[in-house]
Amino acid sequence: MGGPEVDQVFTELEDAIAGYHHALDVFVTGDPEPQKKMFSTSEDVTLGNPLGPPGRGREAVEGIMDRAAAVLRDGEPTTFERISGRAVHDMAYIVEIERTRAKVAGSSQLTPVALRVTTVFCRENGYWKVLHRQADTIVSARPAESLIQS
Repeated sequence: MGGPEVDQVFTELEDAIAGYHHALDVFVTGDPEPQKKMFSTSEDVTLGNPLGPPGRGREAVEGIMDRAAAVLRDGEPTTFERISGRAVHDMAYIVEIERTRAKVAGSSQLTPVALRVTTVFCRENGYWKVLHRQADTIVSARPAESLIQS
């Protein structure tokens, strides 16, 4: 059912995901620049991370990345546990658990960081780019009461 053209698209997507993962390894050292290059230039680009509300548009997304990278340093390479993923035409998504260790804020100790992440990719000018990333710290079951805001 695949064929050479479909196989090429999946190869390009997997290559883009590998580049995205590498950029995340660099991100946890405090450098957001490689990650910025992985994101779409579209004004529809969005980013939500555990440190604040989601942002939309290239300027907002880059600001979110800069703020998050500013509180990380000396991070170790991230491991990625793929939960799910799918590609259809020019859109794709992956759901992963990302695990790393980094010095967070003013801490002098490496701290484990685990994130549940959904990433949406789109083809832009012939390349796969991140159109949306949503990350949070929920990687294990929580009681229903945890939803209640006080």
